[in-house]
Amino acid sequence: MLFRSIEKPFAVEDLVDTVGRALEKRALTMENRLLKNELAVQSKPGPRIIGDTPAMQRLRLMIGQVADAGADVLVNGETGTGKELVARALHENSRRREHNFVAVNCGAVPDTLIESELFGHEAGAFTDARSRRIGKFEHANGGTLFLDEIESMPLQVQVHLLRVLQERAIERLGSNELIPLDLCVVAATKIDLREAASRGEFREDLYYRLSVVMIDIPPLRERREDVALLFQHFVLVAGARYQREPPPPRPDQLRRLMMADWPGNVRELRNAAERYVLLGESCGYDIERMVDGNTDRPAMTLPEQLDCFERTLIEQQLKASNGSIKDTMAALGLPRKTLYDKMKKYGLERDDYR
Repeated sequence: MLFRSIEKPFAVEDLVDTVGRALEKRALTMENRLLKNELAVQSKPGPRIIGDTPAMQRLRLMIGQVADAGADVLVNGETGTGKELVARALHENSRRREHNFVAVNCGAVPDTLIESELFGHEAGAFTDARSRRIGKFEHANGGTLFLDEIESMPLQVQVHLLRVLQERAIERLGSNELIPLDLCVVAATKIDLREAASRGEFREDLYYRLSVVMIDIPPLRERREDVALLFQHFVLVAGARYQREPPPPRPDQLRRLMMADWPGNVRELRNAAERYVLLGESCGYDIERMVDGNTDRPAMTLPEQLDCFERTLIEQQLKASNGSIKDTMAALGLPRKTLYDKMKKYGLERDDYR
């Protein structure tokens, strides 16, 4: 630890400045310690769904409940919220984890090829079909098939998909042989499929077949308390990937990140963390520039910003202290009654962190 000595007689301004910088450094140390403790708690094998807001707690609970059920799942979420991550988590937490996880972006496959891509074909089934091809359904047999951007699937292919989901069997194009399937199908969409069905843009019967279980992923603007933790995580990952050691973000910078709406959600935040690692403030690329022009909606009010940041600090310290009220009081410098009042305000229970 570095100390700075002040010789007597000293100016009051010098003392105040020195103490202020010491307090700022202490706050930074505590903030990063809390974030690292939180990351350690959530560092488990397999895909990690990072975040401790109530919405993310419910999301992880639902994944745990339905992963082994074998039911088809429809994942709803805006672009960049992590729909494939949820699909992988469903796979890794199920009895199918030893088999294939197969992902298909329905919007990236040409309409003329999507049936062959999904269901496979026999040699000679159509022009240029020179040999047998195993489709994605068959390749995922025993495991999980993830159909991303399901809203992009052509209507005529939706009819074929509905039959496969109902019968749990496929026929390769050009074949009359039924191949039984034992797999979980996870579909994902960034639009309201029910509204699309009402407009005739998506088959209503397929929507109901896919939505046996529906999982909604909240956008990042609805879980701002998770932004600091996610950004720190992405900074650590990017630092290891690019072999850089960037300075940890300051508390005031983290507050700026939490204020932004992040229309690109977690993907946009991850990109911002990588730019922070690669460019840094030495190249004139600071966190303030990351969030400039980021917000499409009105900014959070000052009370909302303060509540968001305060709740995050208290929650992280409770985790670091394993729910100890005494240790949390000491770390945050709060009287017992004040801490209890704030915990009640934010719906925090000490037993949740033991």
